[in-house]
Amino acid sequence: MLRPTIFEPSGPLFFDRVFHDFFGNGLNHFDNFNTDVIDKGDSYQLQAELPGFKKDEINIDIDHDNLTISATHSEEKKVNKNNYVRQERRYNSYCRSFHIPGIKKDEISASYNDGVLEIHLPKENAQVVETKRIEIK
Repeated sequence: MLRPTIFEPSGPLFFDRVFHDFFGNGLNHFDNFNTDVIDKGDSYQLQAELPGFKKDEINIDIDHDNLTISATHSEEKKVNKNNYVRQERRYNSYCRSFHIPGIKKDEISASYNDGVLEIHLPKENAQVVETKRIEIK
């Protein structure tokens, strides 16, 4: 079990630290959306939770070895009923970047269903490592 230190009171999760070097840690923690990264052997699968956004409000950009996911949603409602006037606005904007060296950038694909963005990131020169048990003598 990992223990928090005085320098990291919340004690980051093990997998957060493992993927930090490869995928980066994004921007400000409070402006982020939840992401999961799965190593599929020959590729990575990145899943980002973006509920409430439409597909056309989400952008995925690649600049060198950086993948940036951004999403922006704005909505304005006006109600004028029985002398009550109400005007509400909602604006959400998220942006997160990941450092992705060793990825076949021309083969990256993405889909968005039920508030979850999935990005398939094929590895360059991927080699599936077989597990081998060593006999103890």
